[in-house]
Amino acid sequence: MQFQWYPGHMTKARRMMQEDLKLIDVVVELVDARVPYSSKNPDIDVLANGKSRILLLNKYDLADPLQIKEWVDYYEKKGFLVSKVNSKKGTGIREVQDIIRKACEKKIERDRKRGIINRPIRAMIVGIPNVGKSTFINSFAKKACTKTGNKPGVTKGKQWIRLNKTTELLDTPGILWPKFEDQNVGLRLAYIGSIKDELFNVYELCRLLIEYLEKEYPGKIADFYEIEKSDVSEILLERIAERRKLIKSGAEYDLDKAARCLVDDFRAGKLGLFCLERPDDILCQEQGE
Repeated sequence: MQFQWYPGHMTKARRMMQEDLKLIDVVVELVDARVPYSSKNPDIDVLANGKSRILLLNKYDLADPLQIKEWVDYYEKKGFLVSKVNSKKGTGIREVQDIIRKACEKKIERDRKRGIINRPIRAMIVGIPNVGKSTFINSFAKKACTKTGNKPGVTKGKQWIRLNKTTELLDTPGILWPKFEDQNVGLRLAYIGSIKDELFNVYELCRLLIEYLEKEYPGKIADFYEIEKSDVSEILLERIAERRKLIKSGAEYDLDKAARCLVDDFRAGKLGLFCLERPDDILCQEQGE
């Protein structure tokens, strides 16, 4: 399954982000805790070079907790301030304010020595599509936030969100990067819904997802649907179709609907807590092994 796409609006969004970074003190990047590597945009590392960096593992309530611990360690070793958040429920959101201040301690001290006191920290929120960025901002800002209006040097019409007297947020459009060098990255992003389903065959995507889950988390699918276990994707889909009464005319199982059902249930976290990639595998890739 090939993933090669880069909508034109993302090129524009990338240019805007590059300009906005000149006004930013810290970059807060959200990744999906189920795919902490694949959902992290490598372009941000280039664009935000020299800026303080925070990485938030969003939707951690859907991820394998043992793997999450390893991912936190992996990114902390790379110099990120890392935290787990559940934007929908608001878990971990309150701590983000303290993390932002910690990331900007040196900058705040430099300002103080120059006589600049109480200047708000400016934080840019970035993340790929469907990583939960808007939900995070809504949860983080709550009802107390106010829009502070246009800032000099910012694209006309862009609005900043003032959280309080000490922090302002700048939202950015969700962008992917021009090319997936590793097609498995595109595949994992498709699993979590960061790539539009219209761009690939959901049935084939589901079969690949089943293969991974049955290898790394055997029996989880069968347990959820209360069906007989199997490591053959088509048999599992037939049993799901039977269980959910997904039947086409002619009394045939509707495997496409069963595949759609399984993918949706996975994305909603109903099948269990999973990570679709492991730090050890990424380290091996980085070391060329």
